[in-house]
Amino acid sequence: MKVTIEHLTKRFDSMTAVNNFTMTFEDGKLIALLGPSGCGKSTLLNMLSGILPVTEGKIYFDEEDVTDMPPQDRGVGLVFQNYALYPHMSVLENIAFPLEIKKVDKKEREEKALEMAKLVHVDQLLDRKPKQLSGGQQQRVAIARALIKQPRLLLLDEPLSNLDARLRLEMREEIRRIQLETGVTTIFVTHDQEEAMSISDKIVLMKDGLLQQEDGPQELYDDPSNLFVANFLGNPPINNLNGYIKDGYFVLDDDSGKIKINNPNAKDGQKAVMGIRAESVMISQDEDHDFEAIVKQRYTMGKEELAFLNIGNQTIRVYLSSDYVVKEGEKVFLKLRNKGIFLFDDESGERI
Repeated sequence: MKVTIEHLTKRFDSMTAVNNFTMTFEDGKLIALLGPSGCGKSTLLNMLSGILPVTEGKIYFDEEDVTDMPPQDRGVGLVFQNYALYPHMSVLENIAFPLEIKKVDKKEREEKALEMAKLVHVDQLLDRKPKQLSGGQQQRVAIARALIKQPRLLLLDEPLSNLDARLRLEMREEIRRIQLETGVTTIFVTHDQEEAMSISDKIVLMKDGLLQQEDGPQELYDDPSNLFVANFLGNPPINNLNGYIKDGYFVLDDDSGKIKINNPNAKDGQKAVMGIRAESVMISQDEDHDFEAIVKQRYTMGKEELAFLNIGNQTIRVYLSSDYVVKEGEKVFLKLRNKGIFLFDDESGERI
C-alpha cells in the first residue's frame, strides 16, 4: 500500500512537532524515519497510526483519505518500543489476541497465530509467557501480533532500542527478512543511522519537525543536500573545516591553509564549510596535490591507518593506506578523491 502525506503538521500548544511534512511512501518498501531525539519522527508515526490527531494536512492510504479515521479502521500494525505484550498470556495467545477481539473462531485464529509464529521463528516457544522470553524473542512476538491482522501498513517505533548491541544486529536483519517475505509497507523509526542504512530501501531524515532529505541510504551518504545531513550520516563523522572561497581555493578562516577546489557554484568571498569524509583523502607522492598537512596522531587499524592531520590550525580525521608509513609531526601532501568532498554555505548550511 502506498502512503501519501500532504502538508502534515502537528502542534502541541506553542510547539510544532511536525511542520508542513509532505512525502510519499512507496508500496511494499521498508522506509526508515531517521533523526535525533525530538525531531518529530515518532509523532509522525503516531499520526499515521491514528493515535494522534492531525493539526493540519492530509494522510492517504492509496487513494483513501484516512486523516480522521479511527486507528482500528486503518489496517495498521504497530510495534512499540516496549513491545506491550500481555504478561498473563502465552506466546500463542498474545499473537492470536487481535483475532480474538475480532471474534474469529478459536481454531482459525490459532492456526493463523502458528503461521505467524513460524514466520518470526518463535514457533518453539508457543506455551511460554513473556517473562520467560529474551528481549529479541519478545520483539518477534510483538511483530507477529502486529502482522496477524494482515495490516496494510506496519509501523515500528524504535523497536530495537531495548536490546543489546549483538541482538540489535540480529533483529534488524530479521525485521528486513520478515518485511521482504510479507511485502507489507513498513515504516521504521530509529535514531541510529547504522540501523537505518543497513536495512531500509529509503531513509527519511528529519530535524526539528522538518524533512531534511529523503533518498536511498547510499545516495543520502554520497550526496547530502545540507550540512545537517552530511554530519548526521557517517562513522567516523564527516570533517568540517571553516573558511571562505578565494581564487579557486577554499581558504581556512584564519588564513593558515588552503585547499584547491573545483566548484563553479562557489563565489569569491563566500563563507563556507568544507565537509571531508574520512575515506576521501589520499597521499600524493608528487607535486600534484590539493593541500599540505601535518600528521598529529595516527592509529593502525589492519590494512588502514586512521590519522589526525592538521591543516593550518584545524584538524581532520582521515583513513590513509598503510602502504604509506607516516610519522607524527611529518608533513604530507594530500589529494582529494572525487567522492565525499562537499561545500556548504556557512550561514544556511545548504550545499553549494
